[in-house]
Amino acid sequence: MSNTVIVLDENGLKRLADHYAAKKIVRNAPGVVFAAKLPDAVITAYKSGKVLFQGAGSEREAALWGTADVNAASGKPKTKGDTLPERLASASVLGSDETGTGDFFGPVTVAACFVRADQIELVRELGVKDSKQLNDDWMRKIAPDLQATLVHSVLTLPNDKYNDVQARGWSQGKIKALLHNQALKHVLRKMEDERPDYILIDQFAERGIYYNHLKAEKEIVRENVLFSTKAENLHVAVAAASIIARVAFLEEMDRLSAQAGMTLPKGAGPKVDQIAATILWKHGEEKLKSMTKWHFANAQKAKAIISKKKL
Repeated sequence: MSNTVIVLDENGLKRLADHYAAKKIVRNAPGVVFAAKLPDAVITAYKSGKVLFQGAGSEREAALWGTADVNAASGKPKTKGDTLPERLASASVLGSDETGTGDFFGPVTVAACFVRADQIELVRELGVKDSKQLNDDWMRKIAPDLQATLVHSVLTLPNDKYNDVQARGWSQGKIKALLHNQALKHVLRKMEDERPDYILIDQFAERGIYYNHLKAEKEIVRENVLFSTKAENLHVAVAAASIIARVAFLEEMDRLSAQAGMTLPKGAGPKVDQIAATILWKHGEEKLKSMTKWHFANAQKAKAIISKKKL
């Protein structure tokens, strides 16, 4: 069972009890001051200020009230990043996320989405939750509705461009920072006079490092920006951005697979080495390079496989 623990002050406990009053249950355990039961979560508040959320919906409900200190079931470290507003999950938020950075084949994609407070429930109804809990087929299904509903921007960095800037010394961190900043700028321009309460970036670098990557940019998004790991669990705007970015990545993988005449695998494991070697053998190095992040170790592993074949 998924368990999440947060800590609230006296006022926070009172607001929590008021919010879940209709779902209140009796729990006579020592130190319990309030308990509630939802269809997919049980909430128990203690005199100490600790609140335990249990069940499949625990992270979702906990995110309404604050940042988890620790996952009680697994002992995982708390979410890292900025101190977040107490009611972030119910605010109007512009969120951004990226995918493809750990895959040898395919591009890096970044998306940013704005979800107004009054759109949050609609976005949930459209099927948005933590994208890591969604399979690719489901994300492909719901992404068009999200794109039609939300102000968004999605950027795809092709492999040839990625390889070019990486060879010039750009780290993945810099590449991602530039793409996030650009996607956020695009959405803010589309929003015209409207502005989000917060901008939430799924953290891949500390704030100082992120902005150092952007120091040469003429326009840098800074106002009301928050950084947090696992941000897709903190607001549906980041979850929606994650889904849109993922589907853009999948669509580019489909295109590259058609070029290669075979389904290209995701990730960077041994299966990837074998498929890369096959493409290298059939089509040559330039073709393989045009489909991949060439600095990954998989490129040399594919060459080693071909060398063994020639012996």
